[in-house]
Amino acid sequence: MKLYRNLSEAVVTTLKTIFEDNKYADKVIEKTLKQNSKWGARDRRFVAETTYDIVRWYRYLIAVSDSKNDDYWSLLGTWLIWKEITLPDWDQFKNINTNSLKGKFKKEYPLPVRESIPDWLDELGTSELPSRWEKEIKSLNHEAEVVLRANALKGNIDTIQNQLMEEGIETTVNSKFQNALILNKRMNVFGSQSFKQGLFEVQDAGSQLIAPFLRVAPGMRVVDACAGAGGKTLHLSALMQNKGRIVAMDTEGWKLDELRKRAKRAGANNIETKAIENSKTIKRQAESADRLLLDVPCSGLGVLKRNPDAKWKLSPEYISKVKILQRQILSDYATMVKPGGMLVYSTCSILPSENEEQVKQFLKSNMSFELIDESHCWPSDGFDGFYMALIKKK
Repeated sequence: MKLYRNLSEAVVTTLKTIFEDNKYADKVIEKTLKQNSKWGARDRRFVAETTYDIVRWYRYLIAVSDSKNDDYWSLLGTWLIWKEITLPDWDQFKNINTNSLKGKFKKEYPLPVRESIPDWLDELGTSELPSRWEKEIKSLNHEAEVVLRANALKGNIDTIQNQLMEEGIETTVNSKFQNALILNKRMNVFGSQSFKQGLFEVQDAGSQLIAPFLRVAPGMRVVDACAGAGGKTLHLSALMQNKGRIVAMDTEGWKLDELRKRAKRAGANNIETKAIENSKTIKRQAESADRLLLDVPCSGLGVLKRNPDAKWKLSPEYISKVKILQRQILSDYATMVKPGGMLVYSTCSILPSENEEQVKQFLKSNMSFELIDESHCWPSDGFDGFYMALIKKK
């Protein structure tokens, strides 16, 4: 593989912005690619995938290279040797001893270094998931697959898969997921005619389990109270066959703007958006919902495959704060469920303290609710990590 200096410089600059300016990796990479629109697909893929991989293995690469945290050329060189790519004769790599590094890659390192995570996160994971932690954190260092959700409002999965094939987008069906199409090869699908026609959304297979878990039916009144940009809202609309009413709510109005655009493209006509301005917004919806989805803010530990920079931005203090917010949302928003109605509490975390323990605490304080079912999608199953609990109001 031939290495180009301009692409290597782009990787180094992007890494510097992510770590020193504390910016989100996906946004920085997106901006870098936009600023270099003349790059070909291979060049863009090299910059994006190399940057993500160095972010993912940041601690491990530092340990192997003995470099400083901010020596991004050394990190890039170490990564290239790890991937068995010959270093070019550039000044930036002149202090790197290839043979010495190759020997260091064969050494045994403690788990937090080997799996490239902060010590505090390893301690927390080991404490909460003693029998699963090593397996799960290892799987979270694998690159996430790109999964599409075939939009049942526009056709069945076979028809949509065939149309994608005609556009050169090859996918595989996984029988565990009703509408999931897994890309055989990573590519930009957003420019395709199928996307513009609303035939699919990009949505991880684990995420696709949550809307069906709510057991919606056509004609119901459903509230999605932490809707964000609406991936699960759109899935609910398809499951309801566009019949009934979905009230999509969020504290961030701009996310609801994006949801409206996506709903129009998807042909989802039964969605009404409502910004949560204060506690009165929730009180006005009291006992109005047949079903309520609470996909609450969380640590995001279940989605480190696609957001590897999150492990460097997270802190124990943040997780403590988000658990308080989860309890508050579950307690306050559950009032929207009708007697006999049901809610789903879900997170993209794998920590019991954000999942089962939150549900147990809620049920202990709210005797009019009972747990009907709960489920996990573990990262080691191959996709993102999610937890979901189905709770009924008696």
